[in-house]
Amino acid sequence: MGAEEFEELRPLLFSIAYRILGSVSEAEDAVQETWLRYQASATVPISLKSFLAAVVTRVSIDTLRSARVRRETYVGQWLPEPLLTDAGSTAYPDPEHAAELADTVSMAALVLLERLTPEQRAVFVLHDVFAFPFAEVAEVIGKSEAACRQLATRARRLVEDGRPRFDVDRHEREELAARFFDAMTVGDVDALRELLAADVEVYGDGGGKAPQWARVVVGADNVARMFGGLGKRFGGTGIQLERHEVNGQPGAVVRDASGKVVNVMTLDVLDGRIQVVRSVINPDKLQHLGPVADAWALMRGTPQDSGR
Repeated sequence: MGAEEFEELRPLLFSIAYRILGSVSEAEDAVQETWLRYQASATVPISLKSFLAAVVTRVSIDTLRSARVRRETYVGQWLPEPLLTDAGSTAYPDPEHAAELADTVSMAALVLLERLTPEQRAVFVLHDVFAFPFAEVAEVIGKSEAACRQLATRARRLVEDGRPRFDVDRHEREELAARFFDAMTVGDVDALRELLAADVEVYGDGGGKAPQWARVVVGADNVARMFGGLGKRFGGTGIQLERHEVNGQPGAVVRDASGKVVNVMTLDVLDGRIQVVRSVINPDKLQHLGPVADAWALMRGTPQDSGR
């Protein structure tokens, strides 16, 4: 197999790995390791797609086991590494099912998958998301088909209990998000409040390496005043909000005056209101998007080293 055939399957392999790991950098590493293992193998597979999917899944399971140990001591709320899912994204290897796949890559869905064991997560992703038959899944996991069906049933039950719901109309979601980010930019508290659900929640992931909220911020008034205050504070500093689809939902990449990434925000929209805001500001989770700003310096209002 040459590099061309592998590149054709790369979007699928990355998409599997990211849904298992919740990390862009780890998923990319898993795909690269899959390529190296295949190059070193003498196997001539009957199905290249199935063979590579099996390899990337096994690599991802091993990575997830060690990652889960680290996450047990994670400082504050853990959120996935944000993935930009604008047109042409590798998150949707099957364009015909892009809308369906968007729900499985949302931050809410990935946080939900953290409840599963590595094996449950892999079975759920391979079978329920990408429709691999149980016979193939069993070979990947190293268990019987019956055992994999049980794993899938348990995983499905856990996921269904907390499955997030989003407004179906993409245009309305994007319009609401545009109004939210516009109001935030100018610090318009009243306009923000009108866009928020009464019990809206805000989650922040700084990982102890950047400013973050000590706890979940709840309630339209609290959230509106918080984001309005941030907008007023940074309104004249050159901070810019770059609109993107993030993990299948409306979002934005926040950049400082020099273009460095400060944080990434996503919005869950339901019933015409913003239900959840998630903000990833941990610099380790933003490096795949480009140079990262010093968020502590921004909060202090001190100039940053342009060479960083």
